[in-house]
Amino acid sequence: MSLWTSLEPASAMVDPGGTTTVRLRLRNTGDVVDEYRFTPVGDLAPFIRVEPPALRLFPGTTGAVELTIAPPRSPDATAGPNPYGVRIVPTEYPEAAVVPEGNVTITAFTELRAELVPPTVKGRFRGRPRLAIDNLGNTKITASLSGSDNGDQLSYEINPANVQIEPGRAAFVDATLRPRETTWFGRKQQRPYTLGVQRSGEPRLDVEGTFVQRGVMPRWLATVLAGVVALAVGFVVLWIAHNPQVRSLAQPRTQSVAASALPSEPLESAPAAPAPPSEPAAPPVVESVPPPPSPSAVEKQSDGDGGDKEKKEKEKETEKSAEPQENTAAVAVNKLNAERPGRHICYRVYTSGAWQNPVCDGEMAGTTDQALPVEGINIAVSGIGVVGANGYLRDSGWEPEWKHADNGIDLYVGTVGQAKHLGVLVADVTAGSICITAHVHDEGWQETACSQPGGYISRGSESNALWLEAIRLTV
Repeated sequence: MSLWTSLEPASAMVDPGGTTTVRLRLRNTGDVVDEYRFTPVGDLAPFIRVEPPALRLFPGTTGAVELTIAPPRSPDATAGPNPYGVRIVPTEYPEAAVVPEGNVTITAFTELRAELVPPTVKGRFRGRPRLAIDNLGNTKITASLSGSDNGDQLSYEINPANVQIEPGRAAFVDATLRPRETTWFGRKQQRPYTLGVQRSGEPRLDVEGTFVQRGVMPRWLATVLAGVVALAVGFVVLWIAHNPQVRSLAQPRTQSVAASALPSEPLESAPAAPAPPSEPAAPPVVESVPPPPSPSAVEKQSDGDGGDKEKKEKEKETEKSAEPQENTAAVAVNKLNAERPGRHICYRVYTSGAWQNPVCDGEMAGTTDQALPVEGINIAVSGIGVVGANGYLRDSGWEPEWKHADNGIDLYVGTVGQAKHLGVLVADVTAGSICITAHVHDEGWQETACSQPGGYISRGSESNALWLEAIRLTV
């Protein structure tokens, strides 16, 4: 079998979201009629379509097929030169397959999306929002961040101040807002602000948020203090206006001291009291002192004590090994992965003062229609890479750290035994996708939402009047 092939052109260029066409010519240089089948190979194979998919040629004849290359406008279409190939398999001689190779250059495009989590923060002396930046383009971007507001009412601390984000990935930036003036009394004040993402040579992307500044002292305390001051001032005024007259009623007193006559005869001395009868002295108490132990007895006692000590240590080790292991999400997911290897997620919730038993792969954790808030969540995964999560606590805001855990390791979000209701659960994974379904107090089950590659997903409510009661997680 002999076959001649040619790609026209061998190198092409295409924009993401557009198409380009390459012609593949081939000639049957053999001596038998043969049918050829075409299959794209390489990283661009999902974006290449061959028409027709098969071609039948007589000996010495030439034919052609068209390759339509259509990369999507997404991070999957990597900017720059991308080699590709087409496997040609003859029907008569499949072992003599050939793979002509070409090259297509995908132009670069940038697309950036930023979101504040949460968009509204509250505090007396500071607020701590988090800015999530997603690179939806097909090339790495570098950007700097800054904050601004009308009237220069806030100061900004942004960490980090510069980010580099790979295509299809996201970066989280922590910001700390501090009011320049402290509000001691009065109503809450809303202070709009803007966090900007600036790339070189590109217009700045602004994300708007609101900082609600609370008074340091509540209004009722100011009213009470004003009342106390008014009462004190009134009391002083009344005291001064009354001007009481203080008059002493004390009078001089004359005492006549009469001379007392001394007795002419001396008083007889009183007879001395008889001495109490003496009690007989008690015999002295003699304590019995044991004789000192002999050397053989000391050695025997020391041997006995040593044996008892070793026995007690063995008993403690036995009791420690007999203690039951806590049934966490990691224990459940490792057991499930040992039985059925693959992608799994197990989780449990802390509610009504205790941890529930873990459930896995879409089962419900928590309660419904019982008004029992979820305070903490324990998550563990297998076969999905690293899982990350964060939580919004009622009356406390977002947790300061975004927590991560590898396969088979426990991850905890929220609190335990602090009566802080968990309002929102945010999660992401480094490989694949994670889906969350949440049951919110007074609202019922929310729609299931799944994360995009490199992104995150959240479910719940930031309202202090609502909280999570149950969840379902899948990967």
